[in-house]
Amino acid sequence: MLQQIDTKSTDSVSNLGIEIKGLNLNSKLPKEIIQKIRSAWLENGVAVFPNQDLTHDQFQDFSLEFGEFGDDPFLGGLEDKPNIVEVKRLASETASPFGGGWHSDWSFQSNPPAATFLLSKIIPPVGGDTLFANTQKAYEDLDEEMKLKIDDLKVVHSAKLPYADDGFYATEKETRSMNIITSKEAKKEQIHPLVKTHPETQKKGLFINPVYTSHILDFTDEESFLLLSQLYEHMTQEKYIFRHKWSENMLLMWDNRTVMHMAEGGYDGYDRLLHRITIANSA
Repeated sequence: MLQQIDTKSTDSVSNLGIEIKGLNLNSKLPKEIIQKIRSAWLENGVAVFPNQDLTHDQFQDFSLEFGEFGDDPFLGGLEDKPNIVEVKRLASETASPFGGGWHSDWSFQSNPPAATFLLSKIIPPVGGDTLFANTQKAYEDLDEEMKLKIDDLKVVHSAKLPYADDGFYATEKETRSMNIITSKEAKKEQIHPLVKTHPETQKKGLFINPVYTSHILDFTDEESFLLLSQLYEHMTQEKYIFRHKWSENMLLMWDNRTVMHMAEGGYDGYDRLLHRITIANSA
């Protein structure tokens, strides 16, 4: 008998987020179930799997059902599992939360990852929500004049702001327990279309974010700043945002081609630990 999945919409006005229950991800799932999960994930941008107490191997095995491991150039993985990154903050730390600005994971790469998986291990009783913004819905709602203005524009992405050898993480005074790697390599630039078509759904979305998008190609600095600021203000309206509240042993997977995201703080004095895997874009 084919295993069924129990799905429930998050009821977010953003049209993001679906909770998937009735599955144990600690063993291999039939291909038909994986396809159902993929379809639900593509349609909703973010998939939530509660009550999943997975080992490192089980976490990797499930993630690999959706593609090959991605490249994480500025985050060091576990010694024995280099594709698993610990996203952690100790109770004693005072540094800002990792990932605290709106971004799409590794958008500065020539082929950014399709998916990011995050598995919660230690979750504080307060704070630490993850926010997701629907970049496709934000594009769809633009008026035709703005769409005509931006449809053929190119933008430059770079990791220099957070990860360069003179960037945020290299120059901050606070110490971190996370294995963050800073390098002059982060100053390399990559050009992408401002409006990208999703390779699987064929939906158009805004492929820009405040952390990694440095400027619009062939615009003056002022013109670029003004247009990007206008688009960011539009993209981060409440109607496009899904707020996820964590509990322990919860797995999230999101589509970097559909959403941008950010991490909130508010849990000073508490340990927090999640495990992260990125999956390459092969579509």
